[in-house]
Amino acid sequence: MATWNINSAKARQARLIEWLDRVQPDVVCLQETKLSDEAFLELFDEDLFRRGYRVAHHGDGRWNGVAIFSRAGLDDVEPGLVDGPGFPEPEPRALAATCGGIRIWSLYVPNGRAIDDPHYAYKLSWLAALHASVEKALTTAPVIACGDFNIAATDADVWDPSAFVGATHVTDAERRALRELTDLGLVDVMRKRWPDDQVFTYWDYRALMFPKNMGMRIDLLLASGNLVDRVRAVWVDRQARKGTGTSDHAPVVVDLDEAPDGDIGPMVPPPSAPRAAAARGRTTGKPGRTAAKPDAAASRTGTGTDAGTDAADADTQNTGEQVQQIRRRTDRPR
Repeated sequence: MATWNINSAKARQARLIEWLDRVQPDVVCLQETKLSDEAFLELFDEDLFRRGYRVAHHGDGRWNGVAIFSRAGLDDVEPGLVDGPGFPEPEPRALAATCGGIRIWSLYVPNGRAIDDPHYAYKLSWLAALHASVEKALTTAPVIACGDFNIAATDADVWDPSAFVGATHVTDAERRALRELTDLGLVDVMRKRWPDDQVFTYWDYRALMFPKNMGMRIDLLLASGNLVDRVRAVWVDRQARKGTGTSDHAPVVVDLDEAPDGDIGPMVPPPSAPRAAAARGRTTGKPGRTAAKPDAAASRTGTGTDAGTDAADADTQNTGEQVQQIRRRTDRPR
């Protein structure tokens, strides 16, 4: 299965379909679709039906919108959170369904904007409502809560902690809310498999942050403990972030029970070698490792090693989206 903040499903329609055909996930959770339910089905229903997916979508056509599509069943679909807060009205940021006996949430946690912004208090209240919903679900079924959490769990999950002093995404309160979810028995499967590696899932469009690997790990897949032993591989599909017309996030893929490409990860293909990045003036934390089995990745990742260096990607960054602001800024009502 996979989770991906698509950052406009309409704008990424062709890339999403190509990615589905390449990776062949059984269950996909999308966030930030930016479509109404009717518009999403009009765009995707035929393509997804032909690929064997059942579809659920919860959106109003604005900045939010979440979806689940599944080839492993799609039952007991539930939009929103019970007693979830609004801003001022409840927003389409959560969608749950049972797929293959697992209760799965696709989640788009509020950004928070700034610590002194009402959106930050809304974010913490929203996370408390999520906690209550997950706690209840864990009494009846195994759970996967995944999506864009807009929280970096530790300083290792941002490229430069000093750049985030006084900002959202890294505050004690946000991280405490995330720990309270894991205290329920959920496990961050990426960190379980790759505890010491530098792993990012989001890179701002500006300032060549993707080729410089100046990113954040804010897209998470949290699984109940009884599912962790079934994990065979967990990896970030960096190939989906390359080129033009991409989302600013990359998909996080988790293979349960069997891994068609082996135990690959944590980022596939891996970033350029640290010395190459250093020559471009990059400032980062520890370099991390490259993929454990890069050659095994060819079938679903499109390449066993990096398709050219990340420096080459600098020539294909999204020129039309350079005006997007860095994620911790407050310019967009996310």
